[in-house]
Amino acid sequence: MTDETRARLADLATHLGERRRDDVVATAIAAGELAVEVAPGRIPAFVEFLRLDRRCRFSTLVDITAVDHPDRSPRFDVVYHFLSMYENQRIRVKAGVREDELVPSITAIHPAAGWFEREVFDMFGILFAGHPDLRRILTDYGFRGHPLRKDFPTTGHVEVRYDEAEKRVVYEPVMLVQDYRPFDFLSPWEGARHILPGDERAGGAR
Repeated sequence: MTDETRARLADLATHLGERRRDDVVATAIAAGELAVEVAPGRIPAFVEFLRLDRRCRFSTLVDITAVDHPDRSPRFDVVYHFLSMYENQRIRVKAGVREDELVPSITAIHPAAGWFEREVFDMFGILFAGHPDLRRILTDYGFRGHPLRKDFPTTGHVEVRYDEAEKRVVYEPVMLVQDYRPFDFLSPWEGARHILPGDERAGGAR
């Protein structure tokens, strides 16, 4: 990151802190972007400001995702990524959300948020208040659990297959046919004199 880029991001952080002091919890510059932490209930107002303010003009919603921190309270971070093509800048907005907390939807501000919020609901179980059609988008009907939560089993709960005898798709509990392989974490090359062809010439006569 150049000094000029860092200075522009620092100016933007100062601008947001002054204009939206009731919304902004904390700011940080990382990975070439400004990250802003916002209280969950203030997300719609803050996102609307980012879109309309002439210094910001973050008119493009790039993505909405979440991060699960099972041992932390609040458990989740809901993360929004915005792009300003006018200012050639990106911003990351995040809010800490409890497991039982509703997050206000931003579909009225960015219609594209509809599918993003459905994906976050499907994968993490986070509910968005005011969403016009909050239902699963990636998993099947009747799917149990939310796959991107850290406590979701890596095998899942059921397996899906086509049954030739019944001529239909069937759902069955997951049955592991073998134990997990044990690993001793020893390299097969330990103690080897030469690992790759040509290594024997390394350190030879010059």
